[in-house]
Amino acid sequence: MKSSTEHDEQVALFQWARLNESKYPQLKWMFAIPNGGKRHIGTAVKLKREGVKAGVPDIFLPYSMNHSCGIYHGLFIELKRLKPRGKTTPEQIEWIDALHKEHYAVHVCWGWESARDVIVDYLRRAWDE
Repeated sequence: MKSSTEHDEQVALFQWARLNESKYPQLKWMFAIPNGGKRHIGTAVKLKREGVKAGVPDIFLPYSMNHSCGIYHGLFIELKRLKPRGKTTPEQIEWIDALHKEHYAVHVCWGWESARDVIVDYLRRAWDE
């Protein structure tokens, strides 16, 4: 199997989302958070000044739901490449823990299909409540 990049996985996820907005209208509001990747030093400095922070999850779906465990204010996804398997950083783990404490659903997904499954499950549970 060809190695994928996080970029490739994220592009595939957003292609799927665009194709499924009629089935899941909330996907229209899902967006990427441009906090990773290699950049020219000038661009990196500019983004840091604008508030980009290391460790923030890659994707956010701003759709809240009541759940048997409480209320989720939205869904964050940290998307990792599938092969070779990506790893979470200490900054990412810190953000994930903090977001959970603030009642956001947060998942680390390896590959776009895993992220798709998490999103579909999240939306279905929101409709079932």
